[in-house]
Amino acid sequence: MVKLGRTIKLRLYPDTNQAEQFLAMSQEYQRVANIVSQWIFDHEFQLSWLKINHYLYKIFRQESSLNSQMVQSVFRTVVARYKTVQEQMKQHPYRYQNEEKKWVQVPRDLNWLVTPIQFRRPQADLVRQSNYSFVDSMREISITTLGKRTKLGFTDKGFEKYFTDDWKLGTAKLVHSRGKWFLHIGITKEVNDFDAKDNPKVVGIDRGLRFLATTFDSEGKALFFDGQKILLKRKKFLEIRRQLQSKGTKSAKKKLKRLAQRENRWMTDVNHRLAKTLVARYGSHTLFVLEDLTNVTFNTDDLPKSLRNSHRSWSFFQLESFLTYKAQAIQSTVVKVNPAFTSQRCHKCGLVEKTNRHHETHEYWCSQCQYRCNDDRLGAMNIEMLGQDWLNGVKHPKIKKLTTVG
Repeated sequence: MVKLGRTIKLRLYPDTNQAEQFLAMSQEYQRVANIVSQWIFDHEFQLSWLKINHYLYKIFRQESSLNSQMVQSVFRTVVARYKTVQEQMKQHPYRYQNEEKKWVQVPRDLNWLVTPIQFRRPQADLVRQSNYSFVDSMREISITTLGKRTKLGFTDKGFEKYFTDDWKLGTAKLVHSRGKWFLHIGITKEVNDFDAKDNPKVVGIDRGLRFLATTFDSEGKALFFDGQKILLKRKKFLEIRRQLQSKGTKSAKKKLKRLAQRENRWMTDVNHRLAKTLVARYGSHTLFVLEDLTNVTFNTDDLPKSLRNSHRSWSFFQLESFLTYKAQAIQSTVVKVNPAFTSQRCHKCGLVEKTNRHHETHEYWCSQCQYRCNDDRLGAMNIEMLGQDWLNGVKHPKIKKLTTVG
């Protein structure tokens, strides 16, 4: 069994008094969270909930208006944030060129932080039943404040299907955005796991921007997801950004911030729709195979100068994340393989030769056996092959560089 995780977002409808109570509680929660964060920073990043509770609980119970359960919630929230940052640092080591001009990677940990993590917005994490609960036959929600609990109405449009016995409600986050109040609730459900012995379909996926994704499956069929419209829209965003940056005024900076948020929302939507399409197209019991693009630098020679930064800034990891959790829901899975030589290996004779790939024509032409193929399709074919190797028990499948084939 595997545990699925989702977040449902409820719109809350507090009156003026309730909104003031929510804001006061969120601001106090934020204040206490920053104090706890400073304590962790000053005490060699001790992330033990027991130690933090031992040193700080009594202090906050005396001087803070948060109740006991909310104080404990602050401790969990701050520790979780530090652990998330810790994991992110592990995944992204510091890279530099030494005196010999060779790239060196240095592992990073929390000691690389020069300031404590800051909680910059009012917030509150609420534990189910203790801090929030549904009442009046699910028509109202009861939420803790600094005083008494308060009841109010809400809407769950688009998320009704998650209020079933299969999904378990977890911790919720009280969010204030653009004058509106929301409750983001984490939910989980257990489903059957992917079974590699169930003769799954294997789908190799080559990611890019000319084609957002090129797929090749175990039945020998290929699909291309065109990315030309994406490139043009990114170019428009870039042009607007440059115009605003050249002005340098206060209002221009505000517009830049809103532009960045709008572009991020758009990128997220594109990746969501692409992941949803892939899962719907190939269905359950599918092994989706992706290249492990950690610390990979893309060749942008086939892109115009104005768009070369797009390859570096497009959120390929986000697509991977969306595809992973959507695949889990239908008993499929995602595996990452070594990207070395996937775009240089002839799928027919096995020759690995960089010069066989022609970026200007987007074609691969083998100098040994004369096999010709679209270069993105070739990449997807080789990725699918590595997926077959993984199914056959190879833990870390990788293409070996063969410069001649007898």
